[in-house]
Amino acid sequence: MTLPFDEALNGLRQNLALRRRRQVAPVLAPATLTPEDEALRGTTYLIDGQPRLSFGSNDYLGLSQHPALLAAAHAAIDRYGVGATASPLVCGHSPEHEQLEAALAAHVGLPRALYFYAGYAANVGLVPALVGRGDAVFSDALNHACLIDGIRLSRAELHVVPHADLAALDAALAASTARRKLVVTDAVFSMDGNVADVPALMALCERHDAWLLIDDAHGYGVLGPHGEGTLAHFGMTGVNGVAPAWQGRMDRLIYMATLGKAAGVSGAFVAGHPDMVEWVMQKARTYMFATAAPAVIAASLRAAIDVIQQEPQRRQHLHALRTRLREGLAAAQIPWILMPSDTAIQPLVIGSNADALAVMAQLDEQGVWVPAIRPPTVPEGTARLRISLSAAHTLVQVDKLVAALARCPR
Repeated sequence: MTLPFDEALNGLRQNLALRRRRQVAPVLAPATLTPEDEALRGTTYLIDGQPRLSFGSNDYLGLSQHPALLAAAHAAIDRYGVGATASPLVCGHSPEHEQLEAALAAHVGLPRALYFYAGYAANVGLVPALVGRGDAVFSDALNHACLIDGIRLSRAELHVVPHADLAALDAALAASTARRKLVVTDAVFSMDGNVADVPALMALCERHDAWLLIDDAHGYGVLGPHGEGTLAHFGMTGVNGVAPAWQGRMDRLIYMATLGKAAGVSGAFVAGHPDMVEWVMQKARTYMFATAAPAVIAASLRAAIDVIQQEPQRRQHLHALRTRLREGLAAAQIPWILMPSDTAIQPLVIGSNADALAVMAQLDEQGVWVPAIRPPTVPEGTARLRISLSAAHTLVQVDKLVAALARCPR
């Protein structure tokens, strides 16, 4: 029997689009770190056995190895073990999960939250729970794959709107006669690093009686005065709840954020009006029919929420790192395009797949790890290095990255 995969895989190889997994581990186990090793925590990894300074993770606040999270995890393992044993609606919803959802809702300033075991699962289950046949979804062209897949599964009518084009969205909403309209957008776009204009999107949804779903995967923990995310960044909500100017206007909002990035652990949550959250809990198949995340994850995340709020210096340091990187690359006069971004995501557009892989390899030879991102993740001709900054990085480590890029052949 001849399988069709050989030819397809060869096509990926010829287009330099074949992905390869690496084995990644901390260069030192967290328990063995000494004060002299602290600069290695969350920044230096063994990648296929070779130590590399990494700018590839989404651990934006450096919490994945934070002592408070590790302590919470150890305590929860002793109390609950390592498995949830069933879906949340059977017997997988522990007191840790209950307290986590209350803490998440309070942090982002919304009435209720629902925790999912993974961000992809949250969006794939969320969109079909909200809309279906006869409804219409208006999706930004650069939305994440999990939003796109959720829309496809919903069977609602899809309208792809040019990236960040409010005028095009306005026209599309005005022309739609669908019974229910849902606008879907990333809050911080994962490959470009720019922030959606959420207040303007809300205004359009009010004008056209639509719902707004925002995916704050890359904003939660990083943006906002206390790391509450993109809504707080725009003054719409905060740890004290919904801002007065937005009272009575937030019922059409569905807020989603992941917890495996700035929060340092895993999972995601949906927050908003209590009735909306209850409906999602009753209807999202990825919530109902999947084993829950273990209680140890929920306990670790509650510790993460505390750190996010109590250690603002991590966000301040992240801002300093971003400034240092952008100023350093400008001074180095590198030939590639550093896209405008005020977030931890700093995309350096190289162009072709071959060139992006070559620069990545040259950095690897210098002991620096920055993954090359290629189509279909990004548009054709815009293969890039996605530089991810973390509060765990030092200014000296950012300088090392700049120097390594400057040494790459032009």
